Amino acid sequence: MYSKQEASLLTQQFWTSFGQYLAPVFSAEGEKINWVNYKTGRKDIRFIMIADSKEVTISIVLSHKDLPLQQRYFEKFTQLKKIFHQFTGEEWQWQLHSSSLDGKIISTISTSLQQVNILNKDDWPAIISFLKPRLISLDEFWCEYKFVFEGVDLNE
Repeated sequence: MYSKQEASLLTQQFWTSFGQYLAPVFSAEGEKINWVNYKTGRKDIRFIMIADSKEVTISIVLSHKDLPLQQRYFEKFTQLKKIFHQFTGEEWQWQLHSSSLDGKIISTISTSLQQVNILNKDDWPAIISFLKPRLISLDEFWCEYKFVFEGVDLNE
């Protein structure tokens, strides 16, 4: 069992290592990119990776406060679902309007790997092997299709 401070330090070490591991990998647009804090260019569309003592999850999180607008973003993704699955090579879970841990209503598109522990360095290769190809495929998808989300927040 780890203290909160030890767990926090191990978690920080993992994300630092992961970022260093992916640092030489350029985005699909040929740009240097901060993979750990991926920027979509849209404040209400984020790519989030979460790892804890039970699992690792990678998600697209739609967090617009205007729920009908958030739903429009989700519907745009849904229209691209087959293409998205071609990029990722697998089915992800799609959830419209669920509650986040802090009580906000969000929509998510996500996939997880169970039975890995970020606090166990022996699990780090499995976590990295899970996250890396999915994050890269998200980047490829986003670079190709982000234009679809331009103007979604305007009256259509």
